Amino acid sequence: MRSLLIIGFVWPEPKSSAAGGRMMSLISLFQEQGFQVIFASPAQDSDFMIELDEYNVEKKSILLNSETFDTYITTINPEIVLFDRFMIEEQFGWRVAENCPDALRILDTEDLHCLRLSRQKAFKENRKFKEEDLLEEEAAKREVASILRCDLTLMISSYEIELLTKLFKIDHSLLYYLPLILKDNAIAPLETLPPFKDRTDFIFIGNFLHEPNWNTVQYLKETIWPLIKSKLPDARLNIYGAYPTQKVLQLNNPKTGFLIKGRAEDANIVVQNSRVVLAPIRFGAGIKGKLMEAMLNGTPSITTYIGAESMHGDLPWNGFITDNPETFAEQAVALYSDEKVWSKAQLKGTTLLKERYRKNIFKNDFKNTVDQLLANIKQHRTNNFMGQLLQHHSLKSTKYMAKWIEEKNKH
Repeated sequence: MRSLLIIGFVWPEPKSSAAGGRMMSLISLFQEQGFQVIFASPAQDSDFMIELDEYNVEKKSILLNSETFDTYITTINPEIVLFDRFMIEEQFGWRVAENCPDALRILDTEDLHCLRLSRQKAFKENRKFKEEDLLEEEAAKREVASILRCDLTLMISSYEIELLTKLFKIDHSLLYYLPLILKDNAIAPLETLPPFKDRTDFIFIGNFLHEPNWNTVQYLKETIWPLIKSKLPDARLNIYGAYPTQKVLQLNNPKTGFLIKGRAEDANIVVQNSRVVLAPIRFGAGIKGKLMEAMLNGTPSITTYIGAESMHGDLPWNGFITDNPETFAEQAVALYSDEKVWSKAQLKGTTLLKERYRKNIFKNDFKNTVDQLLANIKQHRTNNFMGQLLQHHSLKSTKYMAKWIEEKNKH
């Protein structure tokens, strides 16, 4: 069998974050193409990581800055190596290139980290984000360099592809649009989901290790929820998310109906029993798994323009999109109170999922793209001269730093 080595930033936790679900769908895509998948990571095991062997995936713990990886990768000699985020490519890319020069190197960005960090910085400086901010962002230099060194980078956001090609002049041949994808049977018929009258409460759900989620909860607490509560005195907002810290837990306030619930045992159950998802996200990047999850469970949502970015194309949203807090609250009340408004929004979500996120839309083209790259890898790399240049220079510095750390660790 052909083999694929995935080097993960963390072990997949699909019940904790959209990134974990994304990784499992990538594994499934490659397995359907006939690849034996090995998942390696320098991360420590976690309580909520998925049991990879149940999915016919071999698990391998590896060390950073250790020549043991060189021996390991030479032994398995994978046809493809997939790096989970640019930080992993920085650590292991030069070792892969040196020991398995013919292996196809693919980067999965998850989201464009430099965009998220630049937006976060602009937000904290109380100013509007400009795309030109990215040109001064150190993470952008690192992330773009990583994209150029790889043969293909998987992007979940069409806006981010546009940003990379226009602002950073990256060639389209190095980028591939592959959003969060769903099996056809993942989209349940609406009649099988709880109806409007059986649902109650508002909900927000998101991993608290992710800074945009924590900021959203603060914004809900301080600004959005008081506006909604003034119009719906009996309403409750349930806040779910993995890894809540003490600063999150102390926001719990039963008197105001602002309830911190922590990790959800089954996110689908709590979302499909809620009436409306609130997601006033003020900075971030990529596309939002929580908003896809809302559509899958037939739960209309209200979000911001950043929240809905690259998610719906020309199709209508399954609820409302606004950056204005007063409008946000009014629309939340309308969705929560009016069954007709709610039902129309719910239908739009199902249409969106079917038109934009089914695996069958992407799988054949993705397979053909990978096969063509494998067959023409030398010419593809010749065409990517900037990538060769970066491979030659920046990887040498990374390599010698890693070798220095390796020697230091021996003593």
